[in-house]
Amino acid sequence: MLMEGALAKIASAKGGIQRNAIAEKCKDIGSAISIVKGLRMSLDMEKGGEIATNLDDLYDYMERKLLEASRTSDVVLLDEVSALLREIKMAWDAIAGHEAAQS
Repeated sequence: MLMEGALAKIASAKGGIQRNAIAEKCKDIGSAISIVKGLRMSLDMEKGGEIATNLDDLYDYMERKLLEASRTSDVVLLDEVSALLREIKMAWDAIAGHEAAQS
């Protein structure tokens, strides 16, 4: 659900950029950054091992790209972060589907 929320906020921010709605863009990107920070903070670095470390690095990268997109109004950066989030979401969805099938 968090990833879906972040994706929705990024899409809304992209629309704000296209409409030149600066306040909306900033608010939506700020919300997306907060969600990514929440995802990052929820990582269990001790139990998660290399996967948690890689996700931490990726979430950090996303935060930096979102900040840059906010500063520059670059929709390409928003698209890049959206694509990364979708990939992670697909992987989590596949794991959940696999676990459900095992039950």
